[in-house]
This record gives sequence, structure tokens and C-alpha cells, in this order.
Amino acid sequence: MIPSLGPLLKGAQITVELTAGAVAIGIVIGLVMALMRLSANKVLKAIAISYIDFLRGTPLLVQIFLAYFGFPQIFGFTPPENYQYIAATLAMGLNSGAYIAEIFRAGIQSIDRGQSEAARSLGMTQGQAMRYIILPQAFKRVIPPLGNEFIALLKDSSLVALIALEDLMYSGKIIVGRTFQPFPIYIEVALIYLVMTLVLSRLVSYTERRLGKSDLR
Repeated sequence: MIPSLGPLLKGAQITVELTAGAVAIGIVIGLVMALMRLSANKVLKAIAISYIDFLRGTPLLVQIFLAYFGFPQIFGFTPPENYQYIAATLAMGLNSGAYIAEIFRAGIQSIDRGQSEAARSLGMTQGQAMRYIILPQAFKRVIPPLGNEFIALLKDSSLVALIALEDLMYSGKIIVGRTFQPFPIYIEVALIYLVMTLVLSRLVSYTERRLGKSDLR
């Protein structure tokens, strides 16, 4: 297990980078889709609902395969060398965006509608009221479910090993194939995943406490 630690930590670094990129994509897409779903425009609302239902209703593994094998065929381009990383990040980000959209939607709808009406009475536009009044409060409320989504995404990133991306899981698979010692290696892989998820959960809890203290000032 000790000689395997170095290669596994390199794989863990790729896992963290992959998850961070997917989270960034997911937050942007999720916020846009949440606002579209809450929009009075029926076309925007229908697009958002279709996106959310499709991404939440199909397995992440299928989405990874579609991004890796399907996109080059559909859009007619030759995949670059690092396309595994690009496809995995994009697929995970799109998948996460659907779940984050519902998290943001619930957070926005949890804010008392009277606050939006009060902002409008003060001369703010609907966009200004959403930006300065509603979203800051909603963001604080959605931190716990967002944290859970990020932790789930970190664990689900192990699926990218099936497209030969050298993340933590794939690195463990390579070492098992070389040493023929699956049990200790996969135990080590599990422990590294456990450490990463515990660190992330502690960061989420710390952020939640910090924002809670700022509300009391």
C-alpha cells in the first residue's frame, strides 16, 4: 500500500481538479436554469424543465459516454489528446447543473415574496431585486444541499475511469492490474476518497458557520 500511495495521490489530484471544474460549470448552469425555470417566459421555462428532467433522469455514466463518444461524431471534430478530461468535466458539469438548478430554485422560492415587492417599491427593477436582495439570502440557505451535491459529485467522478481518465479510481485499477492485490489497493482508494469527502464536508460546515455569524453582526 505504501508504494502505491504516490500514484494514487496523483490520481486524487486529477479527481479534485475534475470535480472543481465540474462544480464551476454546474453552478453557472444551475443558476441560469433556475432563473429560467422561475421565469414567466414559457419558452425559457420549458427549456429549463426539459434540461433538468433529461439530465436528472438519465445515468451520469451514459452522459459521460455521450460526451466522450457522441460529441465528436455529432459535431464532427477530431478529439484532442486530453479529450477524456474535457468530456468528463463537461458531462459532470452538465449533470451537476441540473441538480444545482433545483437547489437554487428551492432556495429562491424560500425567500418571502414580500422582500421582492418591497425592493420593487423602492425603485429597484426585478433584476436588481433578484441580484441584491433575493440571491444573497438564497445562497446562504442552499449551502448545505450544495455541499451534499459537491460531495456526491466527487464520489461519482470515479465513473470517469471507464473512459481511461487517470483519476484516483483508474490509478487504483492500473495498480491492481500490476500487483494482483485488489483488496488492499481498493481499500486505500476508498480511504483517500473518504479523506477528500470529509475535508469537503468540513469546509462546507465552516462556510455555513461563517455566513451564520455574519448575519448576527
